[in-house]
Amino acid sequence: MRNDETPSFIDLFSGAGGFSRGFEEAGFKGLVAVDNHPPTAKAYKENFPHTIVLQENIATLNGFSLIQFSRKKPLVVLASPPCEPFTAANPHRQKHPIDRLYKDPAGRLYLHAIRLIGEIQPEYFVIENVAGILDDDIRSSIERELGKRGYGEVYFNILNAEKHGVPSKRRRVFVANFKIALKKEDPIPVEEALKGLPPPGAPYPFNHEETILSPRKTRNIPKLRWGDALIRYTGAGGRKYPNYIRLHPKKPAPTVMGTSRFVHPYEDRLLTVREQARLMGFPDYHVFVGSKDSQYNQVGEAVPPPLSKRIAEQVLKLISA
Repeated sequence: MRNDETPSFIDLFSGAGGFSRGFEEAGFKGLVAVDNHPPTAKAYKENFPHTIVLQENIATLNGFSLIQFSRKKPLVVLASPPCEPFTAANPHRQKHPIDRLYKDPAGRLYLHAIRLIGEIQPEYFVIENVAGILDDDIRSSIERELGKRGYGEVYFNILNAEKHGVPSKRRRVFVANFKIALKKEDPIPVEEALKGLPPPGAPYPFNHEETILSPRKTRNIPKLRWGDALIRYTGAGGRKYPNYIRLHPKKPAPTVMGTSRFVHPYEDRLLTVREQARLMGFPDYHVFVGSKDSQYNQVGEAVPPPLSKRIAEQVLKLISA
């Protein structure tokens, strides 16, 4: 790459653009983004009008065509394959870990991400997913698949987002061909993250409309203390997971997921999509489109932009070394 050339990236399984947002804030340029969900692809295009957005199934694409769309080979390929096959929050995930990668149709999308990285041959790649990819021989299989495509040195970087500028807890594995070592930062509490927002329904920022609850939930919310959950659902192995948690104002929020709904720490209502986006570190000008559930999903399935930006800044140090 020439010294005067803007570093570039392709974003696979781009979602609404959390991974891309951080890289663009660090000075990168997005060339192509791929996501097969219509509202999500539309949201990405709304936020990154300069980027080519392909609403396609990753399995049908090849690296040569992506380079053609890009008109150049990117410096970095980002990928966030679906986490559902690997997360313990999914009660229907395959019993045997290796089957989650090779037999589950959604799990095989991780292999397609590796295939495309091998076909594009970027200088750097980063694949984000849940810690479940460390289970048993999933990790060794990922190493083997990447090795077959020329990436013999692979790092499984475990990062906790709340230690890197994100106001919510989130433990994720970033598989990359470089070691990610980030400086730890003080946690950002919920009340700091939500500070300055107008009441729900204000004309700005977008995605800040109140979410209506059922009468039963509405009656029970006032009973919740900080940290209490309104409901619990069953994940893999019968483990119970809380939802509709009243947030503690002085602590980072629990992990934001597509299914997450949080109760405001001081008000008897759910957080709006915008407030939930604040907990992931999205700037207020980043918009989400589609149904309310789709908007919550776009937030919860993203890579938090502050964490992404810090990873991008490390890549910049590598190329300038």
